[in-house]
Amino acid sequence: MALESRPLNTRVQIQFNLGTDGNGKKLTASRSLSNIKPTALDQDIYDVVSALAALQTYPVEVIRKVAQADLVNAE
Repeated sequence: MALESRPLNTRVQIQFNLGTDGNGKKLTASRSLSNIKPTALDQDIYDVVSALAALQTYPVEVIRKVAQADLVNAE
């Protein structure tokens, strides 16, 4: 049995640190960038997100790549 991975969707989630509320609870906000080419290199994605993050008011806490794929029996 030959297993094949067929890329579907790739997106990036950017989580921003908004500081804390009056009770000391950490506040965050997230933004997503969708329709990223599944073949895009991780370094290229990181570089673009870092450039966009530099334009934001709040610091970036997490950059997360979310890739989906179908696993298919290629027989």
